[in-house]
Amino acid sequence: MAEKFDHLEEHLEKFVENIRQLGIIVSDFQPSSQAGLNQKLNFIVTGLQDIDKCRQQLHDIMVPLEVFEYIDQGRNPQLYTKECLERALAKNEQVKGKIDTMKKFKSLLIQELSKVFPEDMAKYRSIRGEDHPPS
Repeated sequence: MAEKFDHLEEHLEKFVENIRQLGIIVSDFQPSSQAGLNQKLNFIVTGLQDIDKCRQQLHDIMVPLEVFEYIDQGRNPQLYTKECLERALAKNEQVKGKIDTMKKFKSLLIQELSKVFPEDMAKYRSIRGEDHPPS
């Protein structure tokens, strides 16, 4: 999988370098540099074709739109992953707390119901496969 990305990254780096060089040629254009300009334009066309070929290998990759928003804002897209993991961890802790609270509630409820309805709770415990009342 990483080979696909490495291949694309290599083509993108070459493409960016060719664009940079084209900018230099165009900014100080002389009629004598026409051949160099034509060559760079051909390299850019070839580079776009190479990038398009890489697209076929990466058609199944899904990128969340928020990642592009991070890039548009000038933020590192790896921060998106970090913040997603932090949010997931926080949510996990929150849910864990709710689960623990519900377990405590269930235990207290069974304990109090056993005091008020001992026979019914004995039947309940036998159905549930619990041998002894909770302490």
